[in-house]
Amino acid sequence: MGLLDIFRKKEPVRLPFATDIHCHIIPGVDDGSPDAATSAELVGRMASWGIERIIATPHVTEGTFENTPDILDPALEELNDELAARGIKIPVSRSSENRIDDFLRDQLAKGLITLMPGNHILVECSFIQEPWQLDQFLFDLKMKGMRPVIAHPERYHYYFGDKNRYEELHRAGNLFQVNVLSLAGYYSKTEKKIAEYLIDRGCVDFLGTDLHNHRHADSIDAYLATSDARRHFAALSGRIHNDTAFV
Repeated sequence: MGLLDIFRKKEPVRLPFATDIHCHIIPGVDDGSPDAATSAELVGRMASWGIERIIATPHVTEGTFENTPDILDPALEELNDELAARGIKIPVSRSSENRIDDFLRDQLAKGLITLMPGNHILVECSFIQEPWQLDQFLFDLKMKGMRPVIAHPERYHYYFGDKNRYEELHRAGNLFQVNVLSLAGYYSKTEKKIAEYLIDRGCVDFLGTDLHNHRHADSIDAYLATSDARRHFAALSGRIHNDTAFV
């Protein structure tokens, strides 16, 4: 190997999954993509990472994004029309990222939550404190035939000093989805370290981009050219289920 080879920038790797199960590309419904044109641009960038199928997950959150099917489904149709017009052939469906709150409970009671294939449901905890009676809520979902997937557990600061809680939740049959952006260090070094801890403990079942905008995409682009990405993906090889669980 010559001196120039040592300093040559590594070629980017692709994501270790082809199905993204967490992103905010449905136009105009939350804090993600504002319009169909931007969404199509983001989908094009996702394709460059090896994404071949997208289950979009717009926020369903009390007081901010009280999304229901009559809001989300037309927006999804608008996006798919834009993708077709541009010749982008990645299939996009939708579920939602569901904050555990009273609005979610109401929507579940009314049968208005669109589950992922296999009855998976992506749930988001508060960023301030653990939701009240979380274990009971997750147990009740499972008793109703749903499979809870906890979104980005590495971002909940109240667990950082009590890592045993992660393993307790995971042992109870709750699946964990970690953000690629966390592994990239986008949020902070702490979230990255916690994400790596969860990998080491065998508590990562899915990865998701959690893509909202081009700034996020730029961060993922940069991450895919790093040795960290290669190290993380090697550690996760054969252990994540993005491409097998949602059939």
